[in-house]
Amino acid sequence: MMLRQAWMIAGAAATLALLAPTAQAQEVAANPNSSKNRTVRADAEKMAADKIVLVGDSTMAPTSGWASLFCAHHVKSSVACLNLGRGGRSTRSYRQEGSWDIALAEAKVPGYRRTYVLIQFAHNDQSTIAERWTEMGAEFPANLRRMVEEVRAVGALPVLLTPLTRREFVKGRLNNTLEPWSAKVRDVAAAMKVPLVDLNAASAAAVQAMGPEASMALAQTPPNDAERAAARTGTTLKPRPAAEARLPDVPTTADGPRAQFQRKFDYTHVGDKGADLFAALVAQGLAKAVPGLRSQIAP
Repeated sequence: MMLRQAWMIAGAAATLALLAPTAQAQEVAANPNSSKNRTVRADAEKMAADKIVLVGDSTMAPTSGWASLFCAHHVKSSVACLNLGRGGRSTRSYRQEGSWDIALAEAKVPGYRRTYVLIQFAHNDQSTIAERWTEMGAEFPANLRRMVEEVRAVGALPVLLTPLTRREFVKGRLNNTLEPWSAKVRDVAAAMKVPLVDLNAASAAAVQAMGPEASMALAQTPPNDAERAAARTGTTLKPRPAAEARLPDVPTTADGPRAQFQRKFDYTHVGDKGADLFAALVAQGLAKAVPGLRSQIAP
């Protein structure tokens, strides 16, 4: 019994000795700014940072497109990633309103090893709205060529993207109305030796594989009963007017944020699930098109 008590006392003493702070720990606690006993200080190496500027329409813009999740989920912290996608813009209106000047100014900012400008248009070039539409045969590719030339002139590297597919179906087949416009983008890329991410082809294949009903989950909000019923037959309905299809505005307070994003069901814009899918396709395509970025892009 006495031997057992001695062992217990010895064990307790050993435990207290382990828990007791060392003289070094006591000194650091008393003077946390002391450099004593630390490793010899060295300077951090200069980092080689890249920059990606994303230029395009609503299928790239925050909350309605893929680009913000591309920056959030697929780009390392050594890359500055700036989403300048804006809803309702074409190669013509993006320039006319001054957004292109802003993009070029961002492309000229010094301090980066390389700056890439990713350009994706066509949805609104295809529009009939007066300030947006462009002629597909000559004007649209001419606008893209001018953008490529101006990006190169400021010392940045252009990358062209074909437009994200819409998710409209006829008799079970994707109605990819943006394919002719995508062909024009491919032609410009080939003629000017510009890296190309064929997002239209990749997204069309993914959406076709999902089918008309399952691909509805990629939208910003769920479809209504009529839209879902039509999709089950293989042919989607025409998009509802925005005023009818959109969700109510988010409640605000007098001293809080007041801006609103338009959230609606349609076959063009994407919510988080769609953005996740298409951002991953862009990451894969960009890594293939621009080998210098592979170490900076995550799958």
